[in-house]
Amino acid sequence: MNPLKAAQDGSLDLAHLHPSARRIARLPDAERLRYVRADRWIGYPRANAALAQLETLLSWPTRLRMPNLLLIGPTNNGKSMIVEKFRRSHPATSHPDREEVPVLVVQMPSEPTVIRFYTAVLAALGAPLRARYRLADVEQLTLRLLRAASVRMLVVDELHNVLGGRGDRRREFLNLLRYLGNELRIPLVGVGIHDAYLAIRADGQLENRFAPLVLPRWEADADACSLLASFAASFPLRRPSPIATPEMAGYLFARSEGTIGELALLLTDAAVAAIESGEEAINDRTLLLAPYAGPSERRRLFERELT
Repeated sequence: MNPLKAAQDGSLDLAHLHPSARRIARLPDAERLRYVRADRWIGYPRANAALAQLETLLSWPTRLRMPNLLLIGPTNNGKSMIVEKFRRSHPATSHPDREEVPVLVVQMPSEPTVIRFYTAVLAALGAPLRARYRLADVEQLTLRLLRAASVRMLVVDELHNVLGGRGDRRREFLNLLRYLGNELRIPLVGVGIHDAYLAIRADGQLENRFAPLVLPRWEADADACSLLASFAASFPLRRPSPIATPEMAGYLFARSEGTIGELALLLTDAAVAAIESGEEAINDRTLLLAPYAGPSERRRLFERELT
């Protein structure tokens, strides 16, 4: 039966889809395409382990030296998505006299200085910013507002940017992290690529406090097949997508170079092609129709344009 006609008369078999995607699969193409292109959470063992570890840290009783976590992995491999998923599960709550922010996420400035970092924290807290601050004043203001907002965990994304500063500034930031941990007695979570570990390792005391959790590049194993099955069930396509096989996993992760972010881009392009072509499944044909180019291919194309 024609998938469009089946969707219209309600006789479409959508047992291959996650329940939340079945309703979307019956909608017109334009609405399905909007859903396909939106961000989505796909759970997998290592991400679930990271979330569980974050939950453990958040509920840790206050003590003199709090445990910290360093979430590291290649670019575009799901680190920020995990952090955002965790932050959303612990949203800020408003009270008549203040706002509680259990989990505060701050991005390390691209050109790091201590005062720029404190300013980023103030901005994340929604505090009014002045044009000029003295370092001692902004430090005390930041500590006071973090306590007033009952921040129980501070997440520093793009921590590897610390290495972009001069040697003396790197030392300042490492001292800053140690100072914040000691002063606030809350868990700190650093997020970044491998260089984030190199930054922390430069300080023996910090290295002992930050437990590393690595999100490695994906390989074509059982976990990869399970991940692909989850993706296939989440796209509102009207026919099953035969992608949860070792052979397909090998092809997809070779093409996307082993990161979940690139995989999501590839599968999204293929799902769009599946809807627009009427194929209604991610398969060999729609993967060829997908305009996706992997990181190395994009780099080659860019370099070719420059020459």
